[in-house]
Amino acid sequence: MNRSNIVSVLARIYVDDIEKALPLYEQLADGEAPHRFDFGEVRLAKVGVFLLVQGASDEVRSHAVTVNVRDIRPVVDAIRAAGGELVEGPASGPNGARLIARASRRHSARIHRDGRTVDVHVSGAMVDLAGCLYF
Repeated sequence: MNRSNIVSVLARIYVDDIEKALPLYEQLADGEAPHRFDFGEVRLAKVGVFLLVQGASDEVRSHAVTVNVRDIRPVVDAIRAAGGELVEGPASGPNGARLIARASRRHSARIHRDGRTVDVHVSGAMVDLAGCLYF
């Protein structure tokens, strides 16, 4: 039996002060300790199924969810097959490789274009899917 490439899905929570927000989300995650990291000017903390984000620009705030996957290659293949455009990467990020992809307007029947973005982490690698590809 094949196992899914998707490992988990994280809800992105945009906060003004990550330190003030963490106690609530640690409690909601049954006391799980946060994994903290920075990416540019953005501070992040993964705790349970939540990804707390502080200092995000409007563009970053358009990212709706983070998807953790086992392997980045099928994600890249799926983006290309759906007519998506690789805008950036794969390149190194704070937890491994990442890329940013954008939906192509000519493939709107297969690609969700509501302005939201999905981030895909690949065992420490992140893919920002600008325009949301449906998996």
